[in-house]
Amino acid sequence: MITDTSTPSGGYSRPDIDVRALTQVLDGEYAEIRELVRTNLVKHASVLEEAEELDIEAFRERVRELAVALAATGQTGMGFPKEYGGGGDIGASIAAFETLAFGDLSLLVKVGVQFGLFGGAILHLGTERHHRAYLPDLITGKLLGCFAMTETGHGSNVQALGTVATYDADSQEFVITTQGEGARKDYIGNAARHAELAVVFAQLEVGGRAEGVHAFVVPVRVDGAPAPGVRIEDAGRKMGLNGVDNGRIWFDGVRVPREALLNRFADVTPEGVYESPIENPGRRFFTMLGTLVQGRVSVGGGAINAAKVALAIAVKYAVRRRQFDAAPDTEEQLLLDYGMHQRRLLPLVARTYALHFAQDVVRTQLHEVFSTETGDEQERRELESRAAGTKALGTWHATRTIQECREACGGAGYLAVNRFAALKADSDVFTTFEGDNHVLLQLVAKGLLTNYAHEFEDMDQLGMVRFVTGQAVETVIEKTSVHKLLERVRDLLPGGDEWDQEAGLLDSEYQLAMVRFREEHMLAGLARRLKRGMDQEREPGAVFSHVQDHVIAVARVHVERLVLEAFVDRLRTLPDDDNKVALGLLCDLFALSTIEADRAWFMEHGRLTVQRSKAISREINDLCRKVRPLAVDLVDAWGIPPEMLRSPDLVG
Repeated sequence: MITDTSTPSGGYSRPDIDVRALTQVLDGEYAEIRELVRTNLVKHASVLEEAEELDIEAFRERVRELAVALAATGQTGMGFPKEYGGGGDIGASIAAFETLAFGDLSLLVKVGVQFGLFGGAILHLGTERHHRAYLPDLITGKLLGCFAMTETGHGSNVQALGTVATYDADSQEFVITTQGEGARKDYIGNAARHAELAVVFAQLEVGGRAEGVHAFVVPVRVDGAPAPGVRIEDAGRKMGLNGVDNGRIWFDGVRVPREALLNRFADVTPEGVYESPIENPGRRFFTMLGTLVQGRVSVGGGAINAAKVALAIAVKYAVRRRQFDAAPDTEEQLLLDYGMHQRRLLPLVARTYALHFAQDVVRTQLHEVFSTETGDEQERRELESRAAGTKALGTWHATRTIQECREACGGAGYLAVNRFAALKADSDVFTTFEGDNHVLLQLVAKGLLTNYAHEFEDMDQLGMVRFVTGQAVETVIEKTSVHKLLERVRDLLPGGDEWDQEAGLLDSEYQLAMVRFREEHMLAGLARRLKRGMDQEREPGAVFSHVQDHVIAVARVHVERLVLEAFVDRLRTLPDDDNKVALGLLCDLFALSTIEADRAWFMEHGRLTVQRSKAISREINDLCRKVRPLAVDLVDAWGIPPEMLRSPDLVG
């Protein structure tokens, strides 16, 4: 047992964490599937070493073998219907994916491409004929496929894809064509070596009329060789994830039968008549893409768990490694007893816990929305927004945390055996997987400005600006007026107009009031900027571009508010025991660190005095001292198998 040399404030009784019970809280209702994944991770732990030793072709093949082996345990098929061999539980599938992120991330992404993207597209965009034809073999890994959406010239702007699918009524076939180099499918996982089928997103043309982007099942390999009319090129070695065979695909007049159209939302009759239950093309497009939100939820959860691995290694190293004498005639001091080292790592631990509980919320929403055929449209739009925001903050957090933890482990952290090389290289792309984070935060902000209105689905950028600066802007400004906001705050906190000076720093209502005030004030400010730009008769696209930094900022603070609310709400459900006390310390540390990081804004807008700001920093230091002796138990509660930490030089 490490003796804590720091001295928290008087009157404080250190909680005694029950690690196993805390793990149960974190695992929640999906403890069984998480344990299955942990067992499989340990069984195949050799892949972490193989990732360093095998050449790229051998490693890709090893990752493929492991993905199929995991499928045989039922771990990867939890989100598919039971009648086709799945588990019938979408929430469980996300929990399994998150937990798999404790291990090799090439394997994680291979599983995500095969069962999440490729399988998810067939499940959510197809109908019974596609389910019967493909899901049984897809779920077992016998049939491997890829998800061919992204193009060289079109990444996030899916509506502008250049691949075209033209219906030939005489043969009752679609003809798939890559129209120019910008339309080649690029960065496609599973494409370079293993995929037999691809779900291809293309512009549908029927009878000379463009009907927008639709998805088709297209063979890309026959007996291991590229199918007729298909050209495939290896994308080559990447920064990381080299166990995943990313490739490029071109289509030269590839013909597929009429039934290849994934026709849940639209179909083409044999005679060439386009039909859809959703008349509006914009709404149809966003409805189609909305069914694929599972990918964003998965990537966000995987990133948060990758951050946990980095923190577990760094914290365990910090209670073993000594550096410099604390006083004459004493042994050198443990790293985690230094205030600066606590400041570097422990707020990141707190933020990781906060994001874990926020991920629980978005996973639950996903499960509820997709477990019913007749979900509420606004609930779906809110899910898409929350998933986008949580993914953005979760992946940025992973990138920052892994780097900080590497540095906190000094030269030892630079050795490949200690996992940071792979964690950094393999997780870096998560910030652009499933949508660039800045683009995703624009989606979040647009939802806030339009209150997820029906019209939002039909808007391009120009249309959104006109809508907001017309009927929406006044509603936003009225709803978020400072006067009304302060009235709501006064109902919750003492102090009247001085609520932000009188409330206790560790009062969760004070913390929530601060982040809510920031969000609503910034949202109203953004709406006013948009309106002012339009009142000056400037071009709407230029108006939006000029306020884009405010758009991103509003979305970020909105999601941070959701994260804090998720943490506070989860705390309130727990029994009054030492584990709750420990989590309360982390919640306070997360909340105050969030306020401190944006103290300039709060001071500029009159919600934080110099004295109060300094008090928050002192309180954070005190919280770090209180969390320090709990740190190892807190990272152990994540349930990361020791075999996944490796790092013999760091964690023993």
